[in-house]
Amino acid sequence: MKINGRSIKIPQLLFRMFLIKVGRIWYSYLSKLDKNAEVIFLNHGYAEDKKKLELKKEDENNRYCIQLYNHIVSSAPIKMEGLDILEVSCGRGGGASYVHRYFNPNSMTGIDLCKNAIRFCKKHYSIKGMSFFRRDALNLLFKDNSFDIVINIEASHNYTDMDKFFSEVNRVLKQGGYFLYTDFRSKKLVNLLKEQLNASNLKIIKEEIITSNIVKALDLDSERRLGLIKKLTLKFLHKLAKEFAGVKGTGVYKSFMTGRKEYLNFVLQKR
Repeated sequence: MKINGRSIKIPQLLFRMFLIKVGRIWYSYLSKLDKNAEVIFLNHGYAEDKKKLELKKEDENNRYCIQLYNHIVSSAPIKMEGLDILEVSCGRGGGASYVHRYFNPNSMTGIDLCKNAIRFCKKHYSIKGMSFFRRDALNLLFKDNSFDIVINIEASHNYTDMDKFFSEVNRVLKQGGYFLYTDFRSKKLVNLLKEQLNASNLKIIKEEIITSNIVKALDLDSERRLGLIKKLTLKFLHKLAKEFAGVKGTGVYKSFMTGRKEYLNFVLQKR
């Protein structure tokens, strides 16, 4: 069987679909469990040796997850102020809220397939200029040329059709608009991802490997993540939760450490 132009054996396909299903169940479960909004970011974080990013006191607890958003958004060659921005797969809205509060766009729209996540976002963020919708990344349902910027962070590895996703991003972007895109792939699939990007109508302006920055963030943030896992999840779910959080010692963490997985960041522009 072929997916995105690549031959995939049936057992591999079934396992991949299983992981996607488990991920969706986990995110939905988390949305129900976290009544006090202690988990509003779901990414692995980002850390570097440069000057410490200035944050408001209420954002400090999510520093490393926020720093990933800051790095991605700051990679764009234009300022976000006054622009219309879409985040695809916004999760629990922490990143969309950060971008809206710190970068002052005209509008910040978040979409996610998880019903509980969108319900949480609509209830938790009552900020003028922010809106959230339950939508599929492969069928965005916005008009053509609607957004100056599209953001997608650490989500596309769960999508079933990357070509369709990139086509939708291209469709909703305004002419000359930017796609800020970051995610991880196993090393053997990195070239396929680049081929898919090159086949889209999106021109790669910048690309970088930021795996070492992800590992550093996980090192610095593991204690906080473990604390949340112990506080919010039942004991028999701790192992699964640790894998999703990427804490030190897990398979996810080791895959980044050994180079089996690479974490990539791209800035692309609609031609």
